[in-house]
Amino acid sequence: MRFLQRLGFLAPLAALALAGCGLNSVPTAEEHVNAAWGDLQADYQRRADLIPNLVNTVKGYAQQEKSVLVQVTEARAKATSIQLNANDLSDPAKVQAFQNAQGQLGSSLGRLLATFEAYPDLKSNQNFLALQDQLEGTENRINASRRDYNEAVRQYNTTIRTFPDAVGAKIFYGAKPKVPFEAEAGSTKAPDVNFNTAG
Repeated sequence: MRFLQRLGFLAPLAALALAGCGLNSVPTAEEHVNAAWGDLQADYQRRADLIPNLVNTVKGYAQQEKSVLVQVTEARAKATSIQLNANDLSDPAKVQAFQNAQGQLGSSLGRLLATFEAYPDLKSNQNFLALQDQLEGTENRINASRRDYNEAVRQYNTTIRTFPDAVGAKIFYGAKPKVPFEAEAGSTKAPDVNFNTAG
């Protein structure tokens, strides 16, 4: 009987100790990372979906710029072929490959948009202007989503590395740090898609 009383007394203490060891905070932080990743993926997909429409709109105006259109199309194909799921977010090589492909696409897109500065008819095309606005908004959303993802990763990585959550993270979940996105070398902003259409 005395043993059962002691066990009854220890059960709440054990539950409290386990609760302080990351049993709830680690999966909560990981789900936050996964949700932020899903938002970022959706924004990258939106950009990828806009590119074929942009390329088709531009094709009729500038046949001599065909090589730039091909570069953008190839960069889009490569960026959309590299799939990264929530389980890959702890693998620096996979995250870097995904980030490099997205960076190459952004760079190609920036070159495409800069190339067509010389085409006044294109700059006044309503379809092109609408796509330009959508693309600019998408680039802004990508930047915000990357920032949100990196913050979620920072919180998760802090949770799994600090006491007492680190105990549960290691013992119960085998948690590994997630990889944040880093700024690309030489890029401090999204591609400039302003065509100065007022002029």
